Amino acid sequence: MLEEIGSYEAKTKLPEILRRVEAGEAFTITNRGKPIADVIPSRASDRLKTEAAIATILKAKKHKISDVVLTELKESGRK
Repeated sequence: MLEEIGSYEAKTKLPEILRRVEAGEAFTITNRGKPIADVIPSRASDRLKTEAAIATILKAKKHKISDVVLTELKESGRK
């Protein structure tokens, strides 16, 4: 259930509400008790995180590791 907030309070506390939405919270803005709008975190940031992760994976794939180095890394992880 989204936290309800009146339109006047939403107007006066907009910066605080936006910080909380950025942190993952969601709100329903009401006018005289009637739900008017839902304020939810944007999915655009998820898309940007996904694109950055893909870029990191592709960059990592370009670096080749020799079998000798790979074996050394495996062995060092077992100590």
